[in-house]
Amino acid sequence: MEITSGSSFPDLKRLEQAAKDTFWDYIGCEIVEVNEKEVVVGFDIRPHHLNLIGILHGGMHASAIDSAMGIIVMLARPNTSAVTVGLNMNYVAPVTEGRVLVTAELIHSSRKLITAQAYARKENGDLLAFGTGTFRVLDKISS
Repeated sequence: MEITSGSSFPDLKRLEQAAKDTFWDYIGCEIVEVNEKEVVVGFDIRPHHLNLIGILHGGMHASAIDSAMGIIVMLARPNTSAVTVGLNMNYVAPVTEGRVLVTAELIHSSRKLITAQAYARKENGDLLAFGTGTFRVLDKISS
């Protein structure tokens, strides 16, 4: 993982620990880069990520995009929890193998709602899918 900013993200360690043995861990996502403006998540396509016609399952795109947006939301509001209340996906091109990189950024923030967007691309930059998400900010971190 590369943190490209001079500032630190102390909650990143907490998030990485919380992700152990969860769905995030199971699907093989990892944080590739973090800075004040964006989070990059990556995963290598494995056979269990494919649908019945042999292309990356739309649910895998949605999971990676939702997760990347969720991370940037949680880093933006470190003393709270946030949950996805809306997810809009657009699928652009199929992919069957290789590495996928998902870049997420915040686009709007209010006291209780945050909106983010993310783009899933092949390593060569070809766009595969993109989405927006709305997240509800909860008052405190759940235990």
